[in-house]
Parts: sequence; structure tokens; C-alpha cells
Amino acid sequence: MNTPLAADGPGSELEVRLSVNGRQVRRRIEARMHLADFLRHELQLTATHVGCEHGVCGACTVRVDGEIVRGCLVLAAQVEGCEVTTLEGLDATGAIADLQQAFVRHNALQCGFCTPGMLLCAAELLERAPTTDRAQIRDHLSGNYCRCTGYHAIVSAVAEVARDRLDAAGGVSNTTV
Repeated sequence: MNTPLAADGPGSELEVRLSVNGRQVRRRIEARMHLADFLRHELQLTATHVGCEHGVCGACTVRVDGEIVRGCLVLAAQVEGCEVTTLEGLDATGAIADLQQAFVRHNALQCGFCTPGMLLCAAELLERAPTTDRAQIRDHLSGNYCRCTGYHAIVSAVAEVARDRLDAAGGVSNTTV
């Protein structure tokens, strides 16, 4: 991520150029606009939720150049020239279809507010540690709050996908659902 450009104060604007979900974007925005607000209000990518606005709840989770970040803690100006991926972008690739289906099967979502952040974090974990176990899943998702389901169903959904992906690849899984 880039260092934000100096701004003259409230109401200062600047132009940002970045790629969002594979599409080049160029907008003139308030210098102090957060990435989550930019995605929601400028690009209408509403899977990125704003919850605590302190980076604690995980509702605003997105990827910047492949790394998970909290969109409420990053200024849109800081991602100048970066590749931003939201849940909409990940969903469009089909890469998380099995994860989404497992969330439904396990009733791992209710109100849906935390679900985009949970899915992005779970997808990251499954990419980086395909032989993950339930303790690792809980640890990796611990920065995302869910007030509806309790975490057991979410962990079970991720564990099932980890096991199924390893089975499909002919690997040995240490994950139990």
C-alpha cells in the first residue's frame, strides 16, 4: 500500500487509480475517504460492510494485492495502483462456491453481516494452509466477529471445505468436520 498524499484539510480531494476485482477504476474522492466507504459508496460493492470502524470486527475485510486488510483502517488513497479484491470479485471467479455452499449447509450464516469477511478470511486460510485443522481455523477467523451463529457452524463449514478440497486433490486431511 502507498503512503497517503498530503491533503489540505476537510473537503480536500484527490484522484485515485486502482484495480478493483480486475476492473480498472479511476475516481476523484475525498482525501480522507476510507477504502470500505469507497467500495460501498463509490463503486456500490456492498458486500464490504462497515461495522466497528476500528478494525476489530472484520466486517470490512478485503484483499489488497492479495493480503487481507481492514477496509475501515485503510484510506482509499493508500491503495493507489493496487489490486483490491472484494467478496464480489472472489465470488465472480467461482473460487469460493464450495465455501459458500458449506456455509449454507452448516447454517454458518444468519443475518449475513459478518459473512463476507468470514468468507474472505476463510478463503485466505484455505489457500495458504490447505491442511488446516479446527484450531487453526478458529485462530485465523478470530479477528472476525459474528453475533448470530456462534462460531462452531462457521468452523465446521471451513473444516468441511478443507477436507473436501484435500480429498479431491488426493491429499490426506487432518481436519474433521
